[in-house]
Amino acid sequence: MRPPAHLSAAIEVLSAIEARPRPAGDALKEWGLGHRFAGSGDRATIAGYVYDALRRRASSAWIMDAATPRAILIGMLKLARGLSADEIARLFDGSQHAPEPLTDEERARLGTALDGAPDHVRGDYPEWLDGRLTETFGDTRAEEGAALANRAPLDLRVNTLEIDRGAAREELSHLNPTETRWSPRGLRIELTAEGRHPPATSEPLFQKGGFEIQDEGSQLAALLSGAKPGEQVLDLCAGSGGKTLALAAQMENRGQIFAFDDDLRRLAPIHDRIKRSGAHNIQVRSPRRPAGGRKNESGSSPDVLADLAGHMDLVLIDAPCTGTGVWRRNPDAKWRMRPGALEIRVKEQAALLEQAVRYLKPSGRIAYITCSVLDAENGAQVRAFLASHSHFAVLPTAEVAQAVGERAAILRAAALSNAEGILLTPRRTDTDGFFISVVAARK
Repeated sequence: MRPPAHLSAAIEVLSAIEARPRPAGDALKEWGLGHRFAGSGDRATIAGYVYDALRRRASSAWIMDAATPRAILIGMLKLARGLSADEIARLFDGSQHAPEPLTDEERARLGTALDGAPDHVRGDYPEWLDGRLTETFGDTRAEEGAALANRAPLDLRVNTLEIDRGAAREELSHLNPTETRWSPRGLRIELTAEGRHPPATSEPLFQKGGFEIQDEGSQLAALLSGAKPGEQVLDLCAGSGGKTLALAAQMENRGQIFAFDDDLRRLAPIHDRIKRSGAHNIQVRSPRRPAGGRKNESGSSPDVLADLAGHMDLVLIDAPCTGTGVWRRNPDAKWRMRPGALEIRVKEQAALLEQAVRYLKPSGRIAYITCSVLDAENGAQVRAFLASHSHFAVLPTAEVAQAVGERAAILRAAALSNAEGILLTPRRTDTDGFFISVVAARK
C-alpha cells in the first residue's frame, strides 16, 4: 500500500469508531479482516495514524474547525507528525486509493495555532474532566494532558532473578536500549518516527525469562511498595502478574507472595509468566465461584484467602481505576470514559482498602497504587481511609522514595508529592501516570 492509501484506511477506521464506538484495537482488527491484502507493515502504519489521531483529537478538531475523521487526521499530521501543509497536500493528492485533495479552507486552517485554545483542547482530554484535572494539576493541567497525549516508549523490566541489567542490555544491544532514569531494573527502547517498536517478546532473552515489558512507572510502583526479602505479601489485585513478578525479583525469591485477583480471566496469564520468570516464592490463589458464578456478599473470595488474615507484612492494592495515567498507551480510552465509570471505580477502591486491613499483621502496611492522575482515586481515597482508620498513617514520601536508592531525592523533586503519596506523570517523570501511597499501622 502507498502512503496515501494508509491515510484513506485510517480515515475509514476512525469513521467506523465514530459510527459504532468501541476500542480502537477492535476496529483495526475488523478492518484488517476485511482487507486481507494489507500486510503487517501496512496494518502497523494505519494503526499508528489512528492512535495518533485519537491522541490529538481535541486539538486537531480545534485547528481544523471540524471534528470529522478526515479533519482530525489532517490536524494530527501537523500537530503530532510535524508535517507542513505542502507535505500533507502531497499525501492528500486524490489519486487512486488516496484521500481527496485538501480544500482551500483546509489548507488555510493548517496555519491555525493553539494559542488561546481552552485548556482541555491544548491538553487533549474530555472537557468534562477539566475540573478533575484542575484538582490535581491546577494551572498546569493542559501541559500535563498534552504529555499524556504523547506516545510512550517501550520499557522493559530486567528480571534480576535470571540476569543483571548490564548483561541484559548487552544481549539486547541490537535494539539500542538505554537504562531507565529511575528504575534500577529498567531498560528503555525508543520508538521509530512512525511509533513502532520491535517485537520484544520474540527475543530469545524474553523467552528465557530475562525481561518483561513493563512501563518504568509500573516498575517504580512495585519498587516503592517497599516489599522486602523474607516478607509475607498479598497482591490483592494481581491481574496478569506484572507487579507480582516485579515483587518476586525485588524480594530475591525469599518470603512469600500470594497473588490473587477477583477475575479469573485476568489472572490466567500469570501461571506461564511465573514459570518463565524463575520465581519460586509466588503462590497463586484463584477465586472460586459457587454454581452460577455469583460472588459472595463481600464481592471477593475470602474462602481462598481466609488463612492469610492477620499474617501479611504488606498488602499491595493495584487498584482498578479509570486508567487516566496510561492514556499514552490507550488514547481511545479517554474519549470513551464517562463520569459514571469514575463513581464505580471509587467505590471499588474504597472496598479494597477496607478489605486489605483484614490481612495485615498488627505492624503491617498497605501499598495503594493506581494508574490514575485523578485525586478522587488517589489522595481523596487515602484521606477517606485514614479518616475511618485512625491507627494508620501515611509513610513519608522521603522514606518511601528511598527504595530507588541514590536518586530518591531527585525523584521526589520531579514527581508530584503530597501528604498522601507520590504521583508520577509523563511530564514530570517521563513515565506513565502512577500514584503510590504506603500506609502503615501506627506503632
